[in-house]
Parts: sequence; C-alpha cells; structure tokens
Amino acid sequence: MPDSQTWIPVSSTDLRAEINPLGAQLSILRDHDGQDLLWNGDPSVWSGRAPVLFPIVGELAGGKYRVAGEIFHLSRHGFARGKVFETVATTSSTALLRLRADESTLPIYPFPFELDVRFALDGPTLSVTMYVRNIGAEPLTASVGYHPAFRWPLPFGQDRAAHCIEFATDEPQPIRRLDAIGLLASQAQPTPVAGRRLALDDSLFVNDAVIFDQLRSRSVTYGAGTGPRIRVDFPDSPYLGVWTKPGAQFICIEPWHGIADPAGFNGEFAAKPGVFTVAPGGVSPMETRITLLR
Repeated sequence: MPDSQTWIPVSSTDLRAEINPLGAQLSILRDHDGQDLLWNGDPSVWSGRAPVLFPIVGELAGGKYRVAGEIFHLSRHGFARGKVFETVATTSSTALLRLRADESTLPIYPFPFELDVRFALDGPTLSVTMYVRNIGAEPLTASVGYHPAFRWPLPFGQDRAAHCIEFATDEPQPIRRLDAIGLLASQAQPTPVAGRRLALDDSLFVNDAVIFDQLRSRSVTYGAGTGPRIRVDFPDSPYLGVWTKPGAQFICIEPWHGIADPAGFNGEFAAKPGVFTVAPGGVSPMETRITLLR
C-alpha cells in the first residue's frame, strides 16, 4: 500500500514527532533544535522507520503456524505494519491509533482483536504503548514488538565508531542468532557485551540481528561517549533485538514480547516462545519509552 497517509504531529518542550497512520509508525522524531533522531526510511536501504510488530515477531517456520490444529500463514513480523490504523484521538502531545480485526485479518489470524498504539510526549520522553485487547469469546494468543531505528551516528558530531549501547545491568548470558532462513538458531553464542557495553560495529550484523533472549536489563542507553544520548526503557519486554544493515546509517533497538520460531519448532502457536495469552475482554500492554538525555 502506498505511503499516502497524512502524518499526525505531536510535540513537547523537547521533542517533536510525526506518526503515520499506515502501520501506526513513528516516522519523525526530532529534538528542539530540529535535528533528526530517527532514521528517514530511505527505501534504497530499508524503508522502515519504527514498525509495530503484530501478531508475531520474527519468522515462522515455513511461514505458517497452528491454532487448535488448523494451519494459518503469516509473513515475518506480521501484518500490522502494513495496515492503516484508525486515528481515535489526538491532542498536541498525544495520539491514539487503533487497528481492529476484519475480513482481511481473520483468515490469517483467527482472533477478534483491537490493537491500540498510544504515543505521548512529555518533555524529553516519548512513550509508545501498545495494547492488545481481546474482543472475542475465546483466549487470544499473540506476540508484539517495537522496531525503532535511530540515527547512527546521532546528529551531535560524533562518528559511528564512537557509538555503543550500554545496558542497565550486566548481561553475561549468551546471545542468539538467526539461521539462513530467519529462524532462531539452536546454538547460542557468547555475548558481545563487555562491561555492560555493546560496542557497535557493522561486523556484528553480518548475520542479521543480535538477540538477547535471557535479558536482565529493562533499559539501555545509546549514543557516543560525549554529547546527548538516547535511553530506551522497555519494562514489559523480555527480549531485545539489535539490528542494522551493515553500512547503513541506523541502529534498531527492538523491545520484543515474542521471538522468531526456534529452528525445528512445529508446535501450537500458544507454545511458541514469547507468545502471551489474553483472556476474553482482557488487555495486554507493552510500553517503550524513548528519552533524550542531554
């Protein structure tokens, strides 16, 4: 679908943002000086900016999954990023967008749902909260994730090599990688985090994302050794992906409540790692906070 939607502006004293109803995608994030903090979605490199991932995160084995023995098909990261969301409410600093199950989603995801995405700016912080609501009569199973791409380097005068991601606490556990078809490889690898810091280098991403599936931290700070930095808080997300295309001018810091199928997985969707269940009438939130630190 062409990107022809009117973007929704929101602002605070420190930040300005614009949200595209196509995918409820944060598409511009600037500081008070007008400097871009978010990737511009150059389609010759990668057209994403900050996609919403729903109802799966990552790749399914064979592109399919099972619910009560019935087979359904979904492409990587699900369908929400390609759907136009309804704009429910806006103020100068907030926007609430909604996607509902319809005749296009039920054949590929057999659950009546509402997916709300709420953006709220307060000073130097942008909060993005996704609410998965079960409007059906049976339990709903899903995964959800956020995929913001920040400028690498940030626009504060330091080069790419000076940038790192610092975790809130030690992360000694092994990381995971994807195999050649995008599934979670069975063999874990030693963590590249040293002294709570992940030094950013293109060589890390030759084989796709760095995946933390035994995560202790619920926040990271990204930037160079000097100058403003960005803190990303993800209190509701047990997984974190870090990704770029080698040589690209962005780094994705991705809180996930879900993960790609492990290689060899063929169980029910509800048994897939990271999948959560929402009772009829219930709602499950996932918040990400992006704060500019000066």
